[in-house]
Amino acid sequence: MSQKKIFLVFVAISTVSLLLHHGGHFSWTMEAFHLGCPALRSHPAPGLKPKHTNVVFLKTHKTASTTMQNLLFRFAERNNLTVALPVQTCGHQFCYPRSFTSHFVHPHTLPPNIITSHMRFSKAELQRLMPNDTIYVTILREPGSMFESLFSYYNQYCQSFKRVPNGSLEAFLEEPWRYYRPDEKDSMYARNTLTFDLGGDKDRPAKDVAYAQAFVAEVDRVFSLVMIAEYFDESLVLLRHLLSWDLDDILYVKLNMRTPSSKRSLTPGLPAKIRAWNSLDARLYDHFNASLWRQLSVLGPACVAREVRLLRRAQEKLMRSCFGGRMPLLRSAAQIKNKDLRPWQPSGKVDIVGYDLPVNLSRGFSTQFQELCLKLIMPEVQYTRVLLRSQSLRYRRVYQLRPPQQSHPLQQPIRTVLPRHPQVHRSQSPPPAALGPASGTRSTSTSKPAAGTQGRTTKLGPKPSQTQAS
Repeated sequence: MSQKKIFLVFVAISTVSLLLHHGGHFSWTMEAFHLGCPALRSHPAPGLKPKHTNVVFLKTHKTASTTMQNLLFRFAERNNLTVALPVQTCGHQFCYPRSFTSHFVHPHTLPPNIITSHMRFSKAELQRLMPNDTIYVTILREPGSMFESLFSYYNQYCQSFKRVPNGSLEAFLEEPWRYYRPDEKDSMYARNTLTFDLGGDKDRPAKDVAYAQAFVAEVDRVFSLVMIAEYFDESLVLLRHLLSWDLDDILYVKLNMRTPSSKRSLTPGLPAKIRAWNSLDARLYDHFNASLWRQLSVLGPACVAREVRLLRRAQEKLMRSCFGGRMPLLRSAAQIKNKDLRPWQPSGKVDIVGYDLPVNLSRGFSTQFQELCLKLIMPEVQYTRVLLRSQSLRYRRVYQLRPPQQSHPLQQPIRTVLPRHPQVHRSQSPPPAALGPASGTRSTSTSKPAAGTQGRTTKLGPKPSQTQAS
């Protein structure tokens, strides 16, 4: 046999061995090759191309962001990364609704790779905290369904909602200025919540088109990806490509959902009134919904559809493995025996459901797999507490091993140089200027536990909604 043939045989055997070595990724990779997707073909086999690990995910309200946060928490733990978490006086959020500052970050969670808890966005502060190659991601939701969810979820906390007779969404939208007070505590839940979370002025008049256009353009510059809750899986496909992650890195279970009885249908005319009252949020959503489909069209509809099918297939397999061969049943908090899995309930009028693991999960499964299943369905408040505890233990171990002559890390300035991972991909361009906090609410109080959840090029046709948040 000639040397050329021997070489080709060797290459073929090595390639097959590599794919087999990555087990769960084999069908994922082969299906992508079979489809002939250009974007996938250029993506090397898992393990050959480093994953991007420095990420800011702006967790917006009632947008499936808790599901995304859980995904990022698990990615961080699997890859031994540091997640910036709030100081205990802030609760499980970064002292929201105050504008984010690095002083809100627990010292045992510095310097971070990932930040994903609720905050009011401040790019300047995040630049001080995060590595220079950090990628910024957030998520939006259609204004009608989002506002209905906000009205239901925060009805007992937001004074603008509480003073409405009989808790009527219709009554509020008929005369919103009768009930709404711009500078009142928790007023950000009652108008342009997405704009407020992104650091903008929630009360800028709708006729100020120049402000709205400039604000949308700045969000577009800062965020490499703006996910859309109604197309959560398609958004995850884009995220996977953006960060060079694997299929296993984007598996999830829907979290922080309401029961159907806690939701109300929008009567004819209400969606238009909601969009008019939340005109800045509506402009943001329309812009980035179109942007998402332009980005998906670059990958190609067939390739995106194939990746979504693979994601859902892997997801179902994982869920059945965790729940004794069946798909999990949603349970009310009272039905969940494990208190670490009981979701927070905003009021007696809203029922947030969760999951409980089978009692016999420990039989035949490794401790590592049991841990995966537990974290997969753990609510935000409990997971934040668990993660802070584990990172504090790691911090103390590292600090105890330091020679005495080394200064305490908290006496050093917050890192602004490149991250610890020299192999990590960098962003296409340096981070743009901050989205400056504008004149939203002047409240400085911390709210009750809240819900939780690059290139732009021809829009694919409209698809049925697949809403994750509720």
